[in-house]
Amino acid sequence: MIAIYGKTLNKNYAAFAQELFDYMNKKKMKYVVEKNFLQLIKEEVKLNVEADSFEDFNTIKANTEVVFSMGGDGTILDAVVMIQEAEIPILGINFGRLGFLASLGRAQIHEAVDAIASGSYMVDKRTLLDMQCNKPLFENPIALNDMTIQRRDQSSMITVNAYLNGELLNTYWADGLIVSTPTGSTGYSLSCGGPILYPTSSNFVITPVAPHNLNVRPMVVSDDSILSFEVTGRGDSFLCTLDARYKAIDSSYQLAIKKAAFCARIIHLTDQSFLTALKSKLNWGSDQRN
Repeated sequence: MIAIYGKTLNKNYAAFAQELFDYMNKKKMKYVVEKNFLQLIKEEVKLNVEADSFEDFNTIKANTEVVFSMGGDGTILDAVVMIQEAEIPILGINFGRLGFLASLGRAQIHEAVDAIASGSYMVDKRTLLDMQCNKPLFENPIALNDMTIQRRDQSSMITVNAYLNGELLNTYWADGLIVSTPTGSTGYSLSCGGPILYPTSSNFVITPVAPHNLNVRPMVVSDDSILSFEVTGRGDSFLCTLDARYKAIDSSYQLAIKKAAFCARIIHLTDQSFLTALKSKLNWGSDQRN
């Protein structure tokens, strides 16, 4: 059985979404749709979809073989939190913008459904972050892309004491600090000058955001490490994020990051890879002058 998850759907993509459901029906594939998403596509987008729905993923995960994520990379990030340790493979169908995870284009809908039906696809295992805190913070403290500590609004820069396996690594005076997985290395970390990591590399990247000391650079560490952080600043509160989720914290919060005990499993078609994504998304290997 396929579980279909989404958050929003632009009406400009309605025809492509309808094509997906129609083709799955033609292939006689069994699927269920997340309750809120089903209501949205039927009542607001006006799709002709007759399907059972689910509200709690735990009630269907035993019978679910694949999760279709309809949206962009942000939708996949939410799907990972929904799936957690079940490690059910996720196929990202890109109804959003630039996507490294949801790399399957709308023109490949038939190809994708055929691949799932025949089992002719590849699955990448992606490392997840697991955050621990001395106070209750996030209900599901895992992240596929990154964890950040940031200043709030227009407050002054913050001070983050970072420890690697209990030993002081550095004191960062900056607007913030990013800890990213290899998957997240092509996201926020990249825009702040961090390196691109191959998805299967066993590393984390620590990237400062606008550091006060110009000799401070991003650092790559083993994902067997435990990273811990203390944050202070002139402001009373700061921002902590896990992927797209965020919470306000203060200097009494002590944070630690380690590799999660389970991983995310991302599906790609046999003719796709991370390197093809770099070429198509970042124009690697092309000469823009000609």
